[in-house]
Amino acid sequence: MFVRDLSRKSSLILLAAALLLAGCGGATPEPTLDVDAINTAAVATAMGQLSAQLTQTALSAPSPTSSPTETPASLPTALLPTSALPTAGNALPTTSAGALPTLSFNTTPVAGFTQLASPVAPAPAATTSLGDACNNNVFEGDVTIPDGAILAPGEDFIKQWAIRNTGNCTWDEGYALVFIGGDQAIDPANFEFTKASDFVAPGAGINIGVPLTAPLAEGSYQGHWRMRDDKGYYFGTVLSVYFDVKKP
Repeated sequence: MFVRDLSRKSSLILLAAALLLAGCGGATPEPTLDVDAINTAAVATAMGQLSAQLTQTALSAPSPTSSPTETPASLPTALLPTSALPTAGNALPTTSAGALPTLSFNTTPVAGFTQLASPVAPAPAATTSLGDACNNNVFEGDVTIPDGAILAPGEDFIKQWAIRNTGNCTWDEGYALVFIGGDQAIDPANFEFTKASDFVAPGAGINIGVPLTAPLAEGSYQGHWRMRDDKGYYFGTVLSVYFDVKKP
């Protein structure tokens, strides 16, 4: 809109200037029109009018009013309940242990159920059998070389035990008294029942012995034997020898 008004004003100014020049007669030479100057003047006039119009518009606009100040509303204050500590007047109640109820249990058996017997201490374990009804024996004493005997280095001796056949089978051919542990330095030997004169009937006793040799080195020595039947099963009491070797 501003450009349209400016062109219209410029055209009017040019027309007015042409009429003015045409009215002036005589020999006065026609002045030369400066188009740039005319345009500059037109622009200046238009800018002045525009500035005046803007100033008038600004003065007529209503002035902004300040926004009302908002005052924050105060929130209600809530008071928390307080618990008073126990004093002499409001002491907490106490419960006496004697006032507690006593619980009782009914031990009457329920119908249809068999009450289990009270547990009984187990009986002592029976002594482990050293044999069976057929083969067994019992040690009756040392015949030679009692426990703790002192022997010279390299001394040969025969250790004998008194034993009894407590089974119901005869110790005959195939039975033997066998070395089962101890010091090999005593040159242990076995006794085998090979002669009928050595056979032992049930209930009979025998002095049975094995040849041994005291080691050359001083010290304490021992050996252990046990009866074995004709099927290779060991049975009966273990027969042992304990002795010391010392120089005279």
